[in-house]
Amino acid sequence: MAKIGVMSFAHMHALSYAACLNELPEAELRAVWDDDAARGQEQAAAFGTTFVADLDAFLALDLDGVIIASENVKHREMVERAAAAGKWILCEKPLAPTVEDCRAMVAACQTAGVGLGTAFPCRYIPSVMAVKDELDKGVYGEIYAASCTNNGQFPGGWFARQALSGGGATMDHTVHVADLLRWMLNREFTRVYCENGRLLRPGIDVDDVGSLHMEMEGGVIVSHIASWNRAASFPTWGDVTLELIGEKGVVSVDAFNQKLHVYDDAGMRAAWDYWGGNPDLGLVRGFVAAVDARREPDITGVDGMKAVEVTVAAYASAKSHTMVAIG
Repeated sequence: MAKIGVMSFAHMHALSYAACLNELPEAELRAVWDDDAARGQEQAAAFGTTFVADLDAFLALDLDGVIIASENVKHREMVERAAAAGKWILCEKPLAPTVEDCRAMVAACQTAGVGLGTAFPCRYIPSVMAVKDELDKGVYGEIYAASCTNNGQFPGGWFARQALSGGGATMDHTVHVADLLRWMLNREFTRVYCENGRLLRPGIDVDDVGSLHMEMEGGVIVSHIASWNRAASFPTWGDVTLELIGEKGVVSVDAFNQKLHVYDDAGMRAAWDYWGGNPDLGLVRGFVAAVDARREPDITGVDGMKAVEVTVAAYASAKSHTMVAIG
């Protein structure tokens, strides 16, 4: 059984990852550390595990791996310390706000001989996996273009503080799509043009919407909207959609369409009741399997870094109002 610890519940995804660990018979949520002691104690109690206040003491525990879900700017330090302690690592996306930090994190794990994974659960969505399989079989022929969205509710808190997040919606909601297209099409991004800004909440510290025009190897054209434009009353946090245009057909993916529409008079709002797969469970199960086998996770630190390269170039483009090369 893989013994896993969670480092920080700053990111809301940690709640789901911890629940997945408790659901998997092949894993044990052994301990929690958080630099916010009150938050860490609360979540450790909620998930039936131990809170350890001192990070060195936490990393000295008999842990096979850790899941890091801190504020973005803290990822590098936490990954480097966990790697030095010999732990396999699953790090929340974006891997880091800068390519320099990503390279250092990948290098630290290579030096320590531990695996580094990036939390991109969208790869485990059933509809996405089905389209990936069809693409690999050549069902749609050569892919010429893609149109994508990743829109979400405004997360608030540290996400809206540049000093902690390293970027806004363009960063938060481009890395998923960048990773999916790299994986599904087996191509790298080559250049990007981006316009972004604070259109919905002018007073915040970061951008809340980005419009990206990108190119991939082989001339594939990609358009993408990344935003925090969903109302607080929206039935879920947001969306991930892809439309791929190929020589033999067009395929559209609504990643979160495995749902029932529920209208509740008591709550006076619509809600979605999911009946489909749990991509977070697939992600965590895959990480646990990598820990057990002492191999690199399926979605690597390099995958995380490649997605960050796209976002960093997008911000450079938005600043210069020019097309910017990626990588």
